[in-house]
Amino acid sequence: MKDTEKRDRGLLRIDVEECKGCGLCVEACPPKVIAMGERMNHYGYRTAMYAGAGCTGCGICFLVCPEPGAITVLRRSLNMSGLKTTTDGAAQCASN
Repeated sequence: MKDTEKRDRGLLRIDVEECKGCGLCVEACPPKVIAMGERMNHYGYRTAMYAGAGCTGCGICFLVCPEPGAITVLRRSLNMSGLKTTTDGAAQCASN
């Protein structure tokens, strides 16, 4: 299986209405799957955008984000039936 065919280990959601465009998540993301978008939110900020694939579920973006609720990270866990997305957020994963 090629690197581009690997399944994501995480899922990233960015609430563009809460993002203030500081770019800390872009700099902190190890797989570099977050970038600054061109569109502006209702505050007039260019916001972070997820590339849509490649998230490792590490939660570093969540931890460095100064805006509560702007970033949600979901981890995928492997069980006997295959990959399944969990509802555990990065805050819960980071505190374990």
